[in-house]
Amino acid sequence: MRIVYATTEAIPFARTGGLGDVCGSLPNTVSALGHDVSIFMPAFRQIHQAGISIESTDLSFTIQMRKGISVGCRLLKSHLPGSGVTIWFIDQPKYFDRDQLYGDKRGDYPDNAERFTFFCRAILKAIQRLQLQPDIIHCNDWQTGLLPGLIRHDPDLRNDYENTATVMTIHNLAYQGQFPSRNFEYTGIGWEHFSPDAFEFFGSLNFLKAGVISADTITTVSPQYAKEITSSKHGCGLESVLQGSTDRMRGIINGIDELIWNPATDSLIPANYDHSNWRLGKTQNKGFLQNEFKLDPVSELPMIGLVGRLADQKGWDLILPVIRWHLNEGRPTQWIVLGSGDPALEKELRMLAKQFPSQIAVHIGFSDRHAHLIEAAADLFLMPSHYEPCGLNQLYSLRYGTVPIVNPTGGLADTVTDTTEETINDGTATGFHLQHPDPRSLDEAIGRALELRYHYPEAWSNIVVRGMNQDWTWRRSADLYIECYEETQIQDNKPRISS
Repeated sequence: MRIVYATTEAIPFARTGGLGDVCGSLPNTVSALGHDVSIFMPAFRQIHQAGISIESTDLSFTIQMRKGISVGCRLLKSHLPGSGVTIWFIDQPKYFDRDQLYGDKRGDYPDNAERFTFFCRAILKAIQRLQLQPDIIHCNDWQTGLLPGLIRHDPDLRNDYENTATVMTIHNLAYQGQFPSRNFEYTGIGWEHFSPDAFEFFGSLNFLKAGVISADTITTVSPQYAKEITSSKHGCGLESVLQGSTDRMRGIINGIDELIWNPATDSLIPANYDHSNWRLGKTQNKGFLQNEFKLDPVSELPMIGLVGRLADQKGWDLILPVIRWHLNEGRPTQWIVLGSGDPALEKELRMLAKQFPSQIAVHIGFSDRHAHLIEAAADLFLMPSHYEPCGLNQLYSLRYGTVPIVNPTGGLADTVTDTTEETINDGTATGFHLQHPDPRSLDEAIGRALELRYHYPEAWSNIVVRGMNQDWTWRRSADLYIECYEETQIQDNKPRISS
């Protein structure tokens, strides 16, 4: 198959979160399985800072954005490292040569609707100019949500793309790209298409809704999240639209890059290990981390790790009370926190680290080295997120033998099997679930984990080793995406969704 990925992020060129990880890894794996793959993304300022050669091309064209106003662009070209996957950059400095991808300290850029409408239309024009004739265009998040709608409703495009099917992936439904209706004029198609069965959503232009309505297949980043987003609790206002699309929707868990996340080969940790010598490896890494952060150098103390945004969505309204209980009561645990976000949370954590320097270490900000070291040193990893479309840290934790404690939502529910008497006996347990999303339940889950670690070491070892041996690589995910693409392809006897 010939597959085009449309995205605004792909490591190592530009990244703000999990979208960049997916679109920097999945295309490589799909290509390695024998498919013709290319990527389109904006020529953000950051791409020139990635240290990878980017070529100019002689391909350029214009897009009429409003009556009498056209905007030109050119194509730049590079390749994803370690593969032959071509990545095409839509180069228009007016829209993309900025400090950040989507906004600055004042908020989202006010012209985002114009920027990403241009991006979608430029991708379609570039595909035509390059004569790619893709079987699949895989769109990712709201910034590319207009693509399926434009293919379906723009009469100037319909014939050229009659054999191209579209896949729309929702990485996080909370971000939809909703803008005032006046921005619809940038699409270049008639206002008769600004309707509930296409681009309009309660009087506004909604990029993601347009993609959901118009795509041949919808995917999310976990099966559980695919179910959750059809509910009022997690649907972010689009639940009724998604309820009508369940026959076209599937959830596929993201993968991890084992060239980067593998305790046996990880160059960022002082002691490498695998499932056969995990105790020794984790003990050595814990000692190194304790020394670096001046924690009590006691190897038997259970270390609890946290890496990620400091925000209520990640469950910090649950975590902080539990940390206080452990520290104030002198419980035999150590804590290591890496992240940034809510200034009030940052301040509170700094105060706790100052008050209890031998029991808790805090690094405000991000450090790739420390993220790897925490996974390699900690005994437990907390992810009590209130919602989590997929999550990656629990997958890193499983791979590194760091038993995850999670709120069973989204991808956390799909990837971590709760430890119970039944799952211990049938050999499926890999972590611990909160019974309720509250601090007491989180503390109880930690207690269950520590009881098993101290009093049932053989069962604990089985849980650790089972998690380390599970396959959460991109090869597993890519196989499922290829199956999805094959089912989505336009066939002679397979009509599109009615226009």
